Amino acid sequence: MEKIDKLDRKILEIISKNARIPFKDVAEVCNVSRAAIHQRVQKMIEMKVIIGSGYHISPSVLGFNTCTYIGVKLERGSLYKDVVPEFEKIPEVVECHFTTGPYTMLIKLYAHDNEHFMELLNGRIQEIPGVISTETLISLRQSIKREIPVTSIS
Repeated sequence: MEKIDKLDRKILEIISKNARIPFKDVAEVCNVSRAAIHQRVQKMIEMKVIIGSGYHISPSVLGFNTCTYIGVKLERGSLYKDVVPEFEKIPEVVECHFTTGPYTMLIKLYAHDNEHFMELLNGRIQEIPGVISTETLISLRQSIKREIPVTSIS
């Protein structure tokens, strides 16, 4: 993978704080042309430095008021590849990680309320072949949500 330079880092710092900022404004701050910004952003997308874009929607506005993290234990770690497609069938599952430690997997899920959560946990997740146990943590409030600082990129 190619390295990114100081200009790329500056661009990343600006757009990570405001993804909707016009390229002309980024160009002005960086003292380069709008075309240069466009080319560099495209290059970073192709290099997979930038891996997403879009709008973040507040789950609570859509009626998803319960955020949970579920530690999932599987019969065998190798079942991970079979279980992930089952989690993909559950739209409320928004993240899934293969982990070390006491759980084979950690998932993040949004539900409308505790009753909806129980339906998902007991009726869907715990019914997946290979799942032997789960442990749930309910998030009471998200206090921090941010991207990794651009200055940490080596």
